[in-house]
Amino acid sequence: MTKAGTTLAATAAPAADVRLPRRRGIELALIVLAVLLCVYGYCAVGLARTGTVPPGTAGYGAGLGVLALVAHLAVRLRAPYADPLPLPIGVLLNGLGLVLIYRLDLQTPGDRAAPAQLVWSTLGVGLFILVVLVLRDHRVLQRYAYLCVAAALVLLLLPILFPAVNGARIWLRVAGFSIQPSEFAKVLLAVFFAAYLAANRGALAYSGRRLWFMQFPTGRVLGPILTIWLVSVGVLILERDLGTSLLFFGLFVVMLYVATGRTGWIAVGLLLAVFGALAVGRLEPHVHGRIADWLHPFASIEAGQGPNQLAQSLFAFAAGGTVGTGLGLGHSVLIGFAAKSDFILATAGEELGLAGLSAIFLLYGLLVERGYRAALALHDPFGRLLAVGLASIVALQVFVIAGGVTGLIPLTGMAMPFLAQGGSSVVTNWAIVALLIRVSDSARRHYDGRVAP
Repeated sequence: MTKAGTTLAATAAPAADVRLPRRRGIELALIVLAVLLCVYGYCAVGLARTGTVPPGTAGYGAGLGVLALVAHLAVRLRAPYADPLPLPIGVLLNGLGLVLIYRLDLQTPGDRAAPAQLVWSTLGVGLFILVVLVLRDHRVLQRYAYLCVAAALVLLLLPILFPAVNGARIWLRVAGFSIQPSEFAKVLLAVFFAAYLAANRGALAYSGRRLWFMQFPTGRVLGPILTIWLVSVGVLILERDLGTSLLFFGLFVVMLYVATGRTGWIAVGLLLAVFGALAVGRLEPHVHGRIADWLHPFASIEAGQGPNQLAQSLFAFAAGGTVGTGLGLGHSVLIGFAAKSDFILATAGEELGLAGLSAIFLLYGLLVERGYRAALALHDPFGRLLAVGLASIVALQVFVIAGGVTGLIPLTGMAMPFLAQGGSSVVTNWAIVALLIRVSDSARRHYDGRVAP
């Protein structure tokens, strides 16, 4: 017969931590599959365009494989309990982006972007490895919240000193290289938002005045973060970087909602977005032109001027059908100068079809889902908000870009994560994957089988 005291003691004893399996073997197998798929795509492009396997196939496969293997070893060494999916997803998307850019290079021999993109991808994976090896605990970033926001504002202001490119001041061009500072600023702002909201979530959720359907925090609590956000978005609007402005706005609203649990912030965010879009669309000619193209994508054809970029993109998606024309057999190069950057998704849609495009969106959705899953499993507020913020950056970018090139929303001019040409973008996205790896390792290292409080 069990004694009452023994029973009470057993009931009160805390449950021992249950460590989940590491699953690094699964990660390695998925990485091998991702590399093989990318090499297959590279060969398919060469066979379709020239009838032969490209001469650099072995070097491309070996280079991508070595980079992925070194990244895997870094994760195995420093983050053994990390989620096994983010790294293979990053390898597959980055490799597919290199294949699509190489495919377009074959029809634009005077403007080859694949070699430079491969260099930037190598730098991105190098940054991934550095973050995984050096950052042992994501909570360390919380100490540098204000340093991060100061660096972000400096990065946002720097392009004002340089000449505009295609109507926007978003680039730093030095010695033949171009960098887009706002790509790095978005990660720094995500760290700052997470740190500030984690430290003030109670005051944001339960203090202040109640107006209509929601409770607004006091200015002392909401003021600093609102000021930082307004300055960031204001600078981006002056630089005509409207895509990143929309990204920062969405990131701010999502993280504020997650920190407070107040659904009213979503409604406020949507109302502000509508009013802001109407105001900018009326006052800014560049934006007004994009809205006009969005409302009437075939107007230039009816006027006898030929199809514009959006119309060409829609034609590419339509030509792809369900299974696509095949890698290397499309005509999306007719889109023009932005075929490798803003409209890279049109090439994927035409040559891989609806099936391939759906697979790409599923990869992005899975990457975002793993970030949210890690956030739910974490016990510290900063880590939760950081994981949500990083995953939301990817989700918002994919929505804004895919919506623009398919005619769902007006074009904003951003780079599709991992796929599109853009060194700053690919490096930043590898940093995001590295931080998600670090966060997921912390979430799974001491998992106790209960829902995080």
